[in-house]
Amino acid sequence: MSIELCFNSDRAMAPSSAHQLDSDHAHVDDIPEALIRHDAAALPALSELEAVRHYTCLSQLNYSIDTHFYPLGSCSMKYNPRAARRLAHLEGFVGAHPLWQAEICQGTLACLYELQTQLAVLTGMKQTVLSPMAGAQGEWAGVAMIRAYHQARGDAARTVILVPDAAHGTNPASATRCGFEIREVATLPDGDLDLEALDAALGPDVAGLMLTNPSTLGVFERQIETITAKVHAAGGLNYYDGANLNAILGRVRPGDMGFDVLHLNLHKTFATPHGGGGPGAGPVIAVDRLVPYLPHPYVTKAEQGYDWTQPASESIGRLSTFMGNIGVLLQAYVYLRLLGRQGVRRVSSMAVLNAAYVQHALSSLGYVLAFPERRASHEFVITLDEIHRQTGVRALDVAKRLLDFGIHAPTMYFPLCVPECLLIEPTETESKATLDQFIAAMSAIWNEIQNDPESLKQAPYQCVVGRLDEVKAARTLDVADKD
Repeated sequence: MSIELCFNSDRAMAPSSAHQLDSDHAHVDDIPEALIRHDAAALPALSELEAVRHYTCLSQLNYSIDTHFYPLGSCSMKYNPRAARRLAHLEGFVGAHPLWQAEICQGTLACLYELQTQLAVLTGMKQTVLSPMAGAQGEWAGVAMIRAYHQARGDAARTVILVPDAAHGTNPASATRCGFEIREVATLPDGDLDLEALDAALGPDVAGLMLTNPSTLGVFERQIETITAKVHAAGGLNYYDGANLNAILGRVRPGDMGFDVLHLNLHKTFATPHGGGGPGAGPVIAVDRLVPYLPHPYVTKAEQGYDWTQPASESIGRLSTFMGNIGVLLQAYVYLRLLGRQGVRRVSSMAVLNAAYVQHALSSLGYVLAFPERRASHEFVITLDEIHRQTGVRALDVAKRLLDFGIHAPTMYFPLCVPECLLIEPTETESKATLDQFIAAMSAIWNEIQNDPESLKQAPYQCVVGRLDEVKAARTLDVADKD
């Protein structure tokens, strides 16, 4: 009987199936005749293996840190250990719901509390809040805290934030979003901030200074203590952009330099892949006098266990729906535990050593350093301004040609104050063999600059897509499929 029922099951369903067909046919009748296909689609007859190989090859056309060297200055496009991701994705972490009460999330809270403490110690600050979900949001939080500090003191006249001309673009953007006016401070030809320009910019309307150290010029600010002292003497506060922390990690602390508040990019320094649109994490960390204004919540520890803080009246408020990108934070925590105290110092050692090695090699080839008298921090700047005037070859042409060697281009035309520049950051995770490969490619390009500059202007030659008209593409963007 069971066999008969099985074989006749299609007959048992016939009435409803017929009704469904009638319904479908009625729907088709509503479609205009000109839009109805009468012949089978001309789809390629491919095997599964052929389809797999096709899409696998397409995926290999993309540049990524897993496949290519990525000397993208100011971005720290480094390799991140898989172990950090694996451990951050243990079931006890990923299976937790963000609305669970603190008493049943004690393991996760313990890890976050330790991460808060570790980041505060590494930066010389008092308290960390992990909830900002991007570096820019961490920036905004820090500047909002500066604003709240001055407002609490009745100092509403402080409406200006000072920003160096070599700053990250997000610095003036974050300050503007907080309602501040931006006043730019020039840097000197040697890469240091112009102290005379700083003195002229300071006044009773200045709320604070935003600074990255080492800067995006690839040099460490040698007068940093003088700079922060001048800002404090004028009644302002100092904000540290932690984007370049891998250059000084475990060796110099922003708090010791005189900074009052900072953000860190965990997705640049602490083991989360950078780029691709997210996720990120930008913890904000403050000294004692700014702790009341920190966003909430952060993790506290008591005898009964770990818990989230309650909102304080002075706090700038909540920045994320829950407590931030917990997965990213846990990866940073695992990474720091894997490194340990000595490992943290090795990060900065290798970041600086790799940059200095490549800087010296490129200078020896003939490339012009933007700051030839300065040692590289974790990155450095070369300028092709003179080459451009002599041969017409631009920084863009060198960047395009590098693609033919299987190397991603460095950052182009940033910082803005250096003409025809390339900002190069090898990062701390690349081997000497990879750096030598990059140097060899730059040597070949240097020979082309000297002997066949016109060929560089048509590069790349080995990529699927050749030289594009960037201006036309930006002005008349058309991604429609014409086939």
